Amino acid sequence: CHSDKTTKNSNMAEPIECKALVAFGVNDIREETIIVAPPKAGEVRLKVVANALCHTDIYTLSGADPEGLFPSILGHEAGAIVESVGEGVTSCKVGDHVIPGYTPQCKKPTCIFCMSPKTNLCPAIRSFQGKGVMPDGTSRFTLKKDGSTVYHFMGCSTFSEYTVVAEISVAVIDKAAELNKVCLFGCGVSTGLGAVWNTTKVEAFSSVAVFGLGSVGLAVVQGAKMAGATRIFAVDLNPDKFEIAKKLGATDCVNPKDYADKSIQSVLIEKSPTGWGIDYTFDCTGNTGVMRSALEASHRGWGQCCIIGVAACGEEIKTRPFNLVIGRQWKGTAFGGWKTRDAIPLLVNRYLRGELPIDHHITHTFKGVEGTLKAIEALHGGSCLRAVVEY
Repeated sequence: CHSDKTTKNSNMAEPIECKALVAFGVNDIREETIIVAPPKAGEVRLKVVANALCHTDIYTLSGADPEGLFPSILGHEAGAIVESVGEGVTSCKVGDHVIPGYTPQCKKPTCIFCMSPKTNLCPAIRSFQGKGVMPDGTSRFTLKKDGSTVYHFMGCSTFSEYTVVAEISVAVIDKAAELNKVCLFGCGVSTGLGAVWNTTKVEAFSSVAVFGLGSVGLAVVQGAKMAGATRIFAVDLNPDKFEIAKKLGATDCVNPKDYADKSIQSVLIEKSPTGWGIDYTFDCTGNTGVMRSALEASHRGWGQCCIIGVAACGEEIKTRPFNLVIGRQWKGTAFGGWKTRDAIPLLVNRYLRGELPIDHHITHTFKGVEGTLKAIEALHGGSCLRAVVEY
């Protein structure tokens, strides 16, 4: 980075020149020098310390995301330090350690979503996020070489040494936490845990099936174990993932390839404690066929299937309506139902107390913005859960 304006308040902040990975098109991502403008009213400029790569970043880079915009700066699972704040910002200050959230929390009494315990889907800036801009309709990023605009991504854009986010998207955390570890609470790990604890409210002594053992799926396994589930089925086509799943609490590991003559839902129903299905099932794959299997493997009368994985643009889910008539329920979750600014600090505190280990999710580490390219390669390799890049 080529600026010493790293601890200024709103009326002193100046543009910062830094490195970023810019996605110019489908699978076209390059390191560039960008200019990051000062934060405007209600905004915060962050120095990104560590960034974990999530499959959603790759999903957008692949062109499958209907809201995907180019050129843009991807990245949304990060740990950062507040560099400067815009006018009117009161909930964080320069020097605070934070985790940006792609699901904001405005906390306004007039926001029926923030005031409701039923959801975390605050819509305050959602339309702007989808258009790749800040709430005033403009971007804070430009390419140094020609001054052209670069769009934001999920309200975060953390594949950059510096970024600008809305104040309502910033969760302030304990400085004792290592940002290169707790950055995982910005997306995948929190999502998996919340799907268990918030969306479905898995009970003690229940049965659980998890489809897809990436970082999110393993967080579901971990959360189910912590909730007291006594049978936890881990389902994946890659048996190499079964060892860590067992360490986190899986009691049964199932590879659909081993049952070529049966549907995976019939296999799980046969293996279930009652013979009538699994109490709670979770899709962590984004595959609509798997989503159907997960629903149909759930328990007759009361089974809940939670969809976590994001399907490609235009995909639809289907099942026979009778599956719902007989009590099976289809649910979905975004960021595990957590209200970002309230919940992330609490999750970090649990981590610091040793109650919520997450280090096992980090399988690869890299350095520098250019390290994100290596992280993308690692994520495609199949053995990577979370690759963390330190800037």
